[in-house]
Amino acid sequence: MLWVAILSMVLLLGGIPIAMALGLGGTLGVWLAGIPLQVIITRFFAGVDSFVFLAMPFYILAAEIMNRSGITTRLIYLSSIFTGRLPGGTAYTNVGTSVLFAGVSGSAVADASALARFFMTVMPKEGYTKQYSAAVTAASSIIGPIIPPSGLAIIMAAVTGLSVVDLFVAGVVPGVLFGLACALVIFIKSVRSGLPKSLVTVSRQDLPRLLLEGTAVMLLPFIIVGGMVTGAFTATEGGGIAVFVAALLGLFLFRSITFADLWDALIVSARGSATIYLLVAAASILSYALNLLGIGGVVTAIAPYFESSPMLFLLGVMLLMLFLGMFLDIGAALLIFVPLVMPTILQLGIDPIQASMVIILSLAMGLITPPVGVVLFILMKIGNIRMTPLMRELMPFILAEIGIILLLILFPPLSTWLPNLLR
Repeated sequence: MLWVAILSMVLLLGGIPIAMALGLGGTLGVWLAGIPLQVIITRFFAGVDSFVFLAMPFYILAAEIMNRSGITTRLIYLSSIFTGRLPGGTAYTNVGTSVLFAGVSGSAVADASALARFFMTVMPKEGYTKQYSAAVTAASSIIGPIIPPSGLAIIMAAVTGLSVVDLFVAGVVPGVLFGLACALVIFIKSVRSGLPKSLVTVSRQDLPRLLLEGTAVMLLPFIIVGGMVTGAFTATEGGGIAVFVAALLGLFLFRSITFADLWDALIVSARGSATIYLLVAAASILSYALNLLGIGGVVTAIAPYFESSPMLFLLGVMLLMLFLGMFLDIGAALLIFVPLVMPTILQLGIDPIQASMVIILSLAMGLITPPVGVVLFILMKIGNIRMTPLMRELMPFILAEIGIILLLILFPPLSTWLPNLLR
C-alpha cells in the first residue's frame, strides 16, 4: 500500500499527467494484491459507468456557452450596483461577481480566468496593489465549485450515492458564507488602512438593461435547482435544459454569440469532459487497488477511538483534505479518498451531507494554496506577480475561509438545514 502511494506521488511530482500517474499507481497495487491485471480494464470502464456522470458534460457546455456570451462584464456591473459606493467597493464587487458567476460556471478556474483580467486591470488603477487584487480574486474564485451547479457535487454524488439535488442545495449556504468571509476580510482592511472608492460606475440609463440581463442570467441556476427539487427533471435532464437556456440567452437575448461559437463551445466542452472522465476512470483503479491492499480496514479500525467525539473525526477529515488538496487534483482526491472515509463517517453517525460539504470546501482550498494551487498560477501569470507577496495578501482570506469550514463542523445545520427543508 505504501509503495502504491509513493509511486503515484513520485509520478505526480515528476510532471506525469494526473490520470496516468493515478492509473499506474493503481496498476501496481492490483499487481501487488495478486489480482489478474485484466481486472484493470473492467475497473477503468466501471469507474465512469454512472448515470450521475452523464450530467457533467451538459453543465460544462452550459458554462462554456455562458462564458462566451459576455456575461462576465454584465455580472460585474450588476454586482457594482450594490457594492460600488462602499469604500473598497471594487473589492466587494469582485467577491459579489464571484458569487453570481458561481451559479453559472461551477468552476474556480473558470471564475479566476474570467474575472482576473478585468479586476487585475481595474483595481490597481484605483490604488490597490496587484497582489491584493489577485488575492481577492483567488479567495472568491473557489466559491465557484461550491454554489450550484457544482461539478464537485456531481462527483461526490456519484462516489457516495447521495442525491445530487441535496448536494447542490447544501452548497448554497456554505458558498454564501465563503463570500461573506471574504467581504469581512475586506471590511477589516478597509477600517484599518482604508481602501479606495470604486471607479466602476453604472449610469441610470444602463440600470434597467443590466438588471434585466442579470436577472435572466441568474434564472439559470434557479431553473436547474428548482426543477430538480420539485422533481420536474433529473440532474442530467437539468443539464440539458441549462444548455438550451444558455444558448437562448447568448443567441437571442444578448446576441453576443453565433452558431459557430456554439460549435466551438461544444468542441471545448467535449475535450474538457473527456479529460474529467479519463481522470475518473484512472482514479477508480487506484481506489480499487488501495481497498484491495486494506486501507479501508485501517480507516475503519480508527472509528472506535472517535465514538465519543465524531466532531473530532470530522475535524481530522478536514485537515486531511486540506493537506491532500495541496498536492492532488480535487476530483481525484474525491474519487480516491471519499470511499475510504465515508463508511466511518456513517458509522459515527455524522450526517453525510455535512461531511460532503466539509470535504468539498476543504479540497477547494487546495486551489489557492501552494505548491500546486492551480488558481494561484493562473493569477500569477495574468498579473505577472510572485507567489510570496501574493500569499502574504491571501493568507487572511484563507484563514477566514477555513474558519467557515470549522463553523460547518461545529454547526451541522449550516449545510443540512436547506436540503432538509426542501425534502
